[in-house]
This record gives sequence, structure tokens and C-alpha cells, in this order.
Amino acid sequence: MLWPILRQWMAMYFCSAALAQYSSDQCSWRGSGLTHESRSRDVEQVYLRCSQGSLEWLYPTGALIINLRPNTQSLSGVSSSLHACIKPQAGSRGAHIYLERGGQLRLLMAEKEQGQVKCFSLTEGALFVEAVSQTNISRRITAFQYELVTDYSPGIHTHTGPCTLCTDTQILMAVCTSDFVGRGSIDGTDTPSSSNSSIDVLLSRLFRQKTRVFSWGGASGKGWSGHLNTHSQCWLQSGEEFLFMGAVRFGEAWLGCAPHYHYFLKLYQNALETGSNPCHIDTD
Repeated sequence: MLWPILRQWMAMYFCSAALAQYSSDQCSWRGSGLTHESRSRDVEQVYLRCSQGSLEWLYPTGALIINLRPNTQSLSGVSSSLHACIKPQAGSRGAHIYLERGGQLRLLMAEKEQGQVKCFSLTEGALFVEAVSQTNISRRITAFQYELVTDYSPGIHTHTGPCTLCTDTQILMAVCTSDFVGRGSIDGTDTPSSSNSSIDVLLSRLFRQKTRVFSWGGASGKGWSGHLNTHSQCWLQSGEEFLFMGAVRFGEAWLGCAPHYHYFLKLYQNALETGSNPCHIDTD
């Protein structure tokens, strides 16, 4: 169903490519659909070459093809481990966001769904941002932040579904690649929104954190404590001990793999005995 639409877009793009505006080797892009007022079906190419940045499209008309690549990425291809995460700004509207690959479009985020972080592999294609047809484009702004990550963790808001169950291999790898790793329990849970919730965590031991996710409250007898975001469908039992691992996206900590700690110890011990542990963690 989407193929005829994309074919029409591409035909219009090749006819107007010489007139379209381009942005290359930039971390962020800002443009206006008013430049398309006489050519409302234009498709404009945008090239973003940084690990993080933003896009702001005022009065969206036509469409954008957004090519996300780090400036160190080989032109011969894109690593399957490289992912992009996008976070719409509050009030972003005026466009649907698709993934485009080989002439096929797959919806990533509809205009009315632009309220949560979505991540995807760069091998799945470029972002295709299509303006929603409307008679009045005033006060319409499509805007989002993006980050490119190579150590993507399962369970952090993918378009394929929330709260992916980590395999044993993924658990062991998450110990090596997560932005934070800590042993502890849940101290409280916030009231979830339509799709997201958050948990307060107390740690008996902090193994690693790249940014300040957990703060020390030893003077008050609380040890390490922090606040983690998760999907409302990801349910963890209070009072039980977990190994919390995850990633920091756009300044917020998101829970990834969280196995029971006793299960992780058994898994890690078996990996040590067989030499299959990808990295070392001091569990003594």
C-alpha cells in the first residue's frame, strides 16, 4: 500500500533534486517548509554526520529523507550494531516518521504518537519524514533530538515492541556495554503514564556508571540510589534483588536487562568456568 506513495515521492524528488536545499556534515538541521510552498511535494535530503544532534522543521510541507551517519562510519556499509534513537520534542507535530529502505516504507512514529523515545538499527534504512496534509500549516513544528549508539541494549524502547526479554548471551554482554550496572532492589514505583513508568532503585553495590545515574547517600544510610525509566509493561517485583543494567538516552536512564541477581551469579560463574564471559566483573 505504501509503495505507490513512495514511488510518487521519489519521482517528485528526482524531478526537483536540483532545486532542493541540502545540509551535509552537520550535527543539527533547521529548515522551513515555506521554501516548498510552490512545490508542496518536494523531497529534501538531509545529511547528519554526528553522534547526536537535533532536527527542527518549521511549517512542514513535502518530505525529508534524513541520513544519519557518524563521521567515522565507512562508506562501504553500516554496522549492524549501530542504532539511532530519536526523542520528539514536546508539542512536535505536523509529520509522520517512517523508516525507508529499498523503496519500502515502515511507520516508525505517527504524528499523534510523538511522545516517546524510539530506537532502530541504521541497517533498517533512513528516516523518511512526511508532512501531514493540511490547509493551515501555521504553528506546526516537527522537532526531535537524535543519538547514535553502538552499545544498544535490548528492552529500551524499540519500534518492534517494549520490554524485550534478555537472553543469557545478552545479559553477559550487557554487563560489558551498559552505561550503568548495579546490584540492588526497587524502593518505589511511580504511577505509570500511558506507556512509560519509572522506578526508584537502591543499590547495595554499584559496579559502574558512565554518567551520574546513581548518587551516594551513605550519610543517610541509603547507599547508592537512583531513578530509572522503563516501559509500563515491564514489571519487576519489589523486595527482590536484581542486577540493573541499561543506557542513558538524552540525559535519562532507561532500564535494559535486569535479571535476578542470584540467576546472574549462576550464569556468570558458568561463563567463567567455560571461558565464555565477554568481560570481567568483580562479584566477590
